[in-house]
Amino acid sequence: MSAVPQTPAETPPSVTPGPAPARSASRAKRSLALALPAGAAGSALALLASGRTWAKGTAVLAQGELPRSVTGADVTGVPGALAVVGLAALVAVFAVRRAGRIAVAVLLTLSGVGIAVAAVLGNSDTSALREKAATAVGLTDAGVHHVTHTGWPWVAAAGGLLLLLAGLLALVCGRHWPAMSGRYERTPGGGRGPRRTPPAPDLDRPEEIWKSLDRGEDPTR
Repeated sequence: MSAVPQTPAETPPSVTPGPAPARSASRAKRSLALALPAGAAGSALALLASGRTWAKGTAVLAQGELPRSVTGADVTGVPGALAVVGLAALVAVFAVRRAGRIAVAVLLTLSGVGIAVAAVLGNSDTSALREKAATAVGLTDAGVHHVTHTGWPWVAAAGGLLLLLAGLLALVCGRHWPAMSGRYERTPGGGRGPRRTPPAPDLDRPEEIWKSLDRGEDPTR
């Protein structure tokens, strides 16, 4: 009875892992390259729009009509204030890590939402215009006529949406973004790392001895 020759077992082909770290790094670079200009442009647009005219109207006087106008800062101070907060949060994203970065990203996102909502609501608000008309006429219930609104509230809203986009990118991809150099961070003990020991003073030079004494050091050690 002849023995059946045994064929060697086939080994499964080795599976080479895909370049996941490379894809993750590339995605982080793309998100960072989008978030930075979006956040900066959003803050700039909101600040610019806050100083522009949002609405115009006419106050009626006994002698005639007096044109009045209000800026975004007159209507609401929210877009300008949140633009500064959002810009600071955009910079602070790179100064913190882990939970701190998430918190700053949330603040950046909320700043964008607040700017957009305040700008949309301020587009139809005439209270600031009526207040200016009342100041000009001298009556608390002075009316304002021929009210027109400009497009600057929508520019502020667009800036808020850009800040919102930057905040969402920071929330989703921010954990892969770079942070500030570790030499600026405090050590676990609360210090800022080891300090460099100044060189020993040259005892043949009196001015170095006096400098050492001014620092509270013993030059003879």
